Amino acid sequence: MIGNVHATDDSGARFTAHLGDESDTERAGAALAEGLSAGIVVYLAGDLGAGKTTLVRGCLRALGHAGKVKSPTYTLIEPYTVSRLDLYHFDFYRFSTPDEFLEAGLEEYFAGQGACLVEWPDKAAPHVPPPDMEVRLAVRGAGREIEVLGRTENGRRCALTMLSSLQASQP
Repeated sequence: MIGNVHATDDSGARFTAHLGDESDTERAGAALAEGLSAGIVVYLAGDLGAGKTTLVRGCLRALGHAGKVKSPTYTLIEPYTVSRLDLYHFDFYRFSTPDEFLEAGLEEYFAGQGACLVEWPDKAAPHVPPPDMEVRLAVRGAGREIEVLGRTENGRRCALTMLSSLQASQP
């Protein structure tokens, strides 16, 4: 059960919540989907196994994708055309140098109207565009802790929508 959802600032664009299990992480991803819009860049941070791809899977399911959702660790990008937008899931974990971002020609995805969800963005810095929103996941006991921070107006709108959805799902 998703619990302890609370804003950590007055605007609500920064909040935390406890995710008890994998299904809670997928529900958090569904809440994220509600706020996504064309052109948004969302950084996904967390150690290996923290639930980043599980969050993306929940997001994609909420947007109507019924197929397999896999981590783009080896492919760098998994593109999805879903419901109302194009969604690009990136994973830069295996980059040896940030210039691999440019060599792969990935900047074109960030110039379009797709929503970009980016794992391990630090491995592509300074080439990857700055985030509109950051989502940090951390293992906490048997569950996860999620922290969300809206950094731009678009990111703050997304964070507020996500927060409202998660609060509505609490008992």
